[in-house]
Amino acid sequence: MAIVGLIVGVSYPSASAGLDSVRLATTGDNIASFLNSAVNRAERLQEPVEVVISPAESRLSVYSNSGFARDLKLPDGITLEKVLPENVEEAGDGLRRVILIPGATIPAIGVQFANRHGGRRIVRLDPMTGFPRVESVGTP
Repeated sequence: MAIVGLIVGVSYPSASAGLDSVRLATTGDNIASFLNSAVNRAERLQEPVEVVISPAESRLSVYSNSGFARDLKLPDGITLEKVLPENVEEAGDGLRRVILIPGATIPAIGVQFANRHGGRRIVRLDPMTGFPRVESVGTP
């Protein structure tokens, strides 16, 4: 019994880090899909779409004039660190609001998020294609 306990105690940190890494990758795919659906909605239905990013709540939301609303809450252990570019003034509530207008250029924004073990990723919207891409961020 002591040997089993020792093996579990030694392997738990690496298994936990592995699960956090998988959770980080899955979150990147979820954010990319979420932003892609917002861009597609604006273009296909020809209606403006507002994307609201809340780092404090680790939440992304999409709204349109037709009453459409959708939320994406990041899973436990993943925090939304910042929205890029950082030099844009935010409202006093800490939210970043982006309007996607049909036929217009997609704003070049990025969403940086991290896990408990220091792994970081950024999902960026490409202004030329409108498609999101997930990038790994090296630690300083």
